[in-house]
Amino acid sequence: MIAIPVGSRVYLAIGPTDMRKGFDGLSMLAQSVLAQDPFSGHLFVFRGRRGDLLKILYWDGQGFCLFAKRLEKGRFIWPVTKEGSVSLTSAQLSMLLEGIDWRAPQRTWQPTLAG
Repeated sequence: MIAIPVGSRVYLAIGPTDMRKGFDGLSMLAQSVLAQDPFSGHLFVFRGRRGDLLKILYWDGQGFCLFAKRLEKGRFIWPVTKEGSVSLTSAQLSMLLEGIDWRAPQRTWQPTLAG
């Protein structure tokens, strides 16, 4: 798992992304489509058309890091809107990477009595 630096935000790029893009292409998308500074230290998450591949772009102060994850079964849960970006918390990103529906997670147990 990626350790997210304190103060960093996570941005999802809405809509499908050409997964052939690398460091330069994704940083250009972060700047033009998401209207964010790719050198800010924030994480930018992109999803392919099929929905089973993610790429995360991150500037660590010395250079870009590019992380990729492909699900063998299932799809990553993604917002339904056509364009723009969505900001996530680090906990929501962890759920997203595990294939869990981060939009409405279900608790498995709820306490009924105190004490």
